[in-house]
Amino acid sequence: MFKKVTILDEKEKSLRKKSVPFDSPVTKEEKELVEQMIKHLTYSQIEEYEKKYNLRPGMGLAFPQVGINKRLIVIVDEYQKGKFDTYVVVNPKIISHSEEMIAADLGEGCLSVNREVEGHVPRFARVTITGLDLDGNPIKIRAREELSIAFQHEIDHLDGILFYDRINKKKPFYNENEIRLI
Repeated sequence: MFKKVTILDEKEKSLRKKSVPFDSPVTKEEKELVEQMIKHLTYSQIEEYEKKYNLRPGMGLAFPQVGINKRLIVIVDEYQKGKFDTYVVVNPKIISHSEEMIAADLGEGCLSVNREVEGHVPRFARVTITGLDLDGNPIKIRAREELSIAFQHEIDHLDGILFYDRINKKKPFYNENEIRLI
């Protein structure tokens, strides 16, 4: 049985709050919510289910977007048609990043922002993230390109930052000589 996750809209003030770290294990209820989030994100990337359940395509969600101001992110990356990698990181932290900057050529979107926002969001081309898995074990993830953008986008949510906050108001678009567009 599929149940859509209720995602908060950008107007919700709680999305602008800095989330608190997990200082105790993830609860059974929180783990069930994570499973729902994974299914929602996976289905949103499969055309048949996207239409059937009226889902907006997305590859990531952070706990603040579902009303919990704790530091946990979920990313479902379709690395090949119909094949997905799932990342769940508790208390994620970017410990290193490339100097090279990139931006999604068509701009970024967000499941909490139900409108078009134009502009390029500068992001690091590569990042290394540390954190914990759902059972409290330390994990380290290296991400590049689109996956790197997704991690930075979701970690921003934990700090109350929405993607459009990072768009340069005076110069919303870059050219290939200024930043690599992917």
